[in-house]
Amino acid sequence: MNIWIIMIVIMALSFIVQQMLQSRFNKYSQVPTANGMTGAEVAQKMLNDHGIYDVKVVPTRGMLTDHFNPQTKTVALSEGVYSSRSVAAAAVAAHECGHAVQHARGYAPIRMRSALVPVVSFASNIVQWVLLAGVIFFHSFPGLLWFGIALFATTTLFSFITLPVEINASSRAISWLSSTGITDYNTRPMAIDALKWAAYTYVIAALGSLATLLYYIGLARNRD
Repeated sequence: MNIWIIMIVIMALSFIVQQMLQSRFNKYSQVPTANGMTGAEVAQKMLNDHGIYDVKVVPTRGMLTDHFNPQTKTVALSEGVYSSRSVAAAAVAAHECGHAVQHARGYAPIRMRSALVPVVSFASNIVQWVLLAGVIFFHSFPGLLWFGIALFATTTLFSFITLPVEINASSRAISWLSSTGITDYNTRPMAIDALKWAAYTYVIAALGSLATLLYYIGLARNRD
């Protein structure tokens, strides 16, 4: 019962954080940067300032679908960021370039996360089916549920490794935006606030994954 209460609380917090993130992004999307640079221009400048010339800045569909892809060496910026000249766009663009800088500098947590990607990709594709089969056939194949739990544990580990990666990328973004004058005394707190709420989504995701993992562990132990 306690784990269900925790999961309900996490779901409620996830909804609140998503709403706050959307609200902050919409609010700061109305505030222009002092130099009038678009999100794409901010991203390109940050990459160049860090000596990164093999990463392209490209547009992508959707809202807040921004990401850095180390395989294709692209920083993909969403529709509300790529062409926008706002503080929110600058913050998001710089954050995604922060990941490119992490890769270029060999930042340890992102190297760990990258190493886990193939494992997590495999686990994510089959873990729910393995867990379901493990619950149904527990008495015949008790090891199957524990195998599913081990697979799910890799996704939980991935979620927690993601936290320092995201926080560090935001820290790099805020520092660079300030040093270049793209954000000033008035707009710097806005950029910090926008990225703070984005970071909270990863915290909630990690806690939700941990709560689910503990639920399955408790389920397996009670069936022993």
